[in-house]
Amino acid sequence: MEEIKNLLSEQFNGPVTITMIVTSLLVAFAISLFIILVYRKTFSGVVYNRTMTLCILLLSMVTAMIIRTINSNLSLSLGMVGALSIVRFRTAIKEPVDTAFMFWAITAGIMSGAGLYVIAIVGSLLLGLAYYLMYLTGSKAKTQYLLVVRYLQQADEAVQAALGSVKNRKLKSRTMNDQKIVEVTYEIDYAKNTDTLMNELQAIEGVKNVNLVSYNSEFGL
Repeated sequence: MEEIKNLLSEQFNGPVTITMIVTSLLVAFAISLFIILVYRKTFSGVVYNRTMTLCILLLSMVTAMIIRTINSNLSLSLGMVGALSIVRFRTAIKEPVDTAFMFWAITAGIMSGAGLYVIAIVGSLLLGLAYYLMYLTGSKAKTQYLLVVRYLQQADEAVQAALGSVKNRKLKSRTMNDQKIVEVTYEIDYAKNTDTLMNELQAIEGVKNVNLVSYNSEFGL
C-alpha cells in the first residue's frame, strides 16, 4: 500500500515548469497546423467552414494545457475529471469526418500534454499520410451528377426517348404540378456525350430547362 502511495506521489507531484508548458503548447500547435493542412486539402463538403480550423487549433492546445496541468497534481486531476463530466456539447456536426478530425486534434493534445512528443509527431504524420493517400484513391472514382429536366407533359415521350441513350442512369425523383409541368431528376455519370444530350433535350418542344449539377450523395453543388 505504501509503495502504491509513493508511486502515485511521484507520478502526480512532479514540478511543472514554464519550459514544459511552452514545449507542450508548441508541439500541439505544430501538429494542429498539420491537421488543418490535411483537413483543407481533403475537404469535400458543400461550404468550407473556417471556424473548423480554429476549433482544431484550440482543441489541440487547450487539451495539451489541461493534460500538462493535471499530470502534476492528483487532486487537481480528479477535480478536473469531475468538472469536465458535467460539460455538455450540443453543437451539431454535419460531416462525420469533422468529428474524426476533432478527435485527432484532442488525441494530439493529450500526447503533447503528457510529454510524448515523438509519438505525437510521428503518429500524426503517419495518420495524415495514410488518410491523404486514401483520399486520393477515393477521388479517382467517377463523380455522380444530377440531370434535372423540366418539361410539359406532352413532351414526356420525346424526353424519355432522348434519355434512353444514357447508360447507368438512375431515377431519383419525378414530380408534376397542376400546370402539367413534369420535373425528373436522374443520377448519371458524366461522359463526352452529356453536353450533346443536354442540347438534344433542350431542343425538344415543350422542354423548359435542363440542368446538370454535381452530386456527392447528400448535397448538390
